[in-house]
Amino acid sequence: MFQDDSEPWSLQKLFTFLDHNNDGHIDVNDLNAICASTEAPINEAAMNKLRNQVTVITKTQGRMSYDEFAQLVSSHAIPSGEITTDHIERIVHIIPNAISQTAENKSWKMIVESDTFKHLVAGGLAGAVSRTVVSPVERMKILFQVQGPEPAAYQGVFPTLAKMWREEGFMGLMRGNGTNVIRIIPYSASQFAAYEYSKSLLMEPGKTELDTPRRLTAGGIAGVVSVACTYPLDMVRTRLSVLSATLEGNMRGTGAPQKKLPGILPLMIHIYKNEGGWLGLYRGLWPTTLGVAPYVAINFQCYEGLKFLMIPEGSDKPSSTRKLVCGAVAGCIAQTITYPLDVLRRRMQVTGMATIDYKYKGTWDAIKTMVRNEGVRGLYKGMIPNYLKVAPAMGVSFVTYEWCKDAMNGR
Repeated sequence: MFQDDSEPWSLQKLFTFLDHNNDGHIDVNDLNAICASTEAPINEAAMNKLRNQVTVITKTQGRMSYDEFAQLVSSHAIPSGEITTDHIERIVHIIPNAISQTAENKSWKMIVESDTFKHLVAGGLAGAVSRTVVSPVERMKILFQVQGPEPAAYQGVFPTLAKMWREEGFMGLMRGNGTNVIRIIPYSASQFAAYEYSKSLLMEPGKTELDTPRRLTAGGIAGVVSVACTYPLDMVRTRLSVLSATLEGNMRGTGAPQKKLPGILPLMIHIYKNEGGWLGLYRGLWPTTLGVAPYVAINFQCYEGLKFLMIPEGSDKPSSTRKLVCGAVAGCIAQTITYPLDVLRRRMQVTGMATIDYKYKGTWDAIKTMVRNEGVRGLYKGMIPNYLKVAPAMGVSFVTYEWCKDAMNGR
């Protein structure tokens, strides 16, 4: 087992010996070959220790190049020109851990440099920026949506914004935005990433763009994925937007709405304990999915189509301003088509609250009750402020997403 080599080894000679299959790298297969060799320049005890180390990392995919090997030797103060048998025993015992760490580092590097990771980061940033920009209008839209058939406490866009500012100040305009940003980051990230991934799966060989049916399918899949990932946070965001508002149900008893609002986690726990567990946290998921899937599908389809039409002559892509317009128009078109389902989603999310008068048994019962008590117009409550929210939100979202994605791709 022990080869008595009195002459010192050079670094290159040792690397060549350790690189058993001569592929330019030392990996676990090379170490296994050395363990089976009868000519290794280390004693039996050192060989047994190496075998134990190799057994632990037998499934690792890490490997080490000559430069990495030279750096490892240098970092342990081993002279590269006169490597003795004692040095070799030290080196072969530190190589397995180094290969294992190399595999972990390369694994993280592959994840960070992957297209999916870039889409997740770009999508999350796009969602956070766009929703913060339109937070006051988003809250106003929710207040309009959840008002029942009783005399409305909030009427008109500018009077409502003024009422929110007068009664609750700046925090009233931004109420629920923290929850919304926490929700929208994974929502937007998963939506963009799922859309891009679905595009790659549905892309026909030899083509660079999807046709309309495939693009709509990719968008629908992205909508379902994003809703499933973040629905409980959407539920909490809606509840927080409603609790401090001067709605009739909130004014009972004290004559004023609730001032001290629960946090995100306490409110989720309250819903879980008092409204049916997980079913309570996912109440309204069905109408939400029915609304979001086609909304996202139409949104992406319209944006991609409009973006292609907005490319100026002599350029391969539209400017940021043109993308902003494309996103705004696409968002308005998609929301117009699917808006009643968005109202239905909000109603289902708050129907379990003690301060809300209306109660629904399910999705179909909610639709019939709303139309009977409020007319068809009840399905379109908050439509105008919703346009004020969707247009800038989607424009900013698409521009931020594409900018961030291009930046990470070095373009």
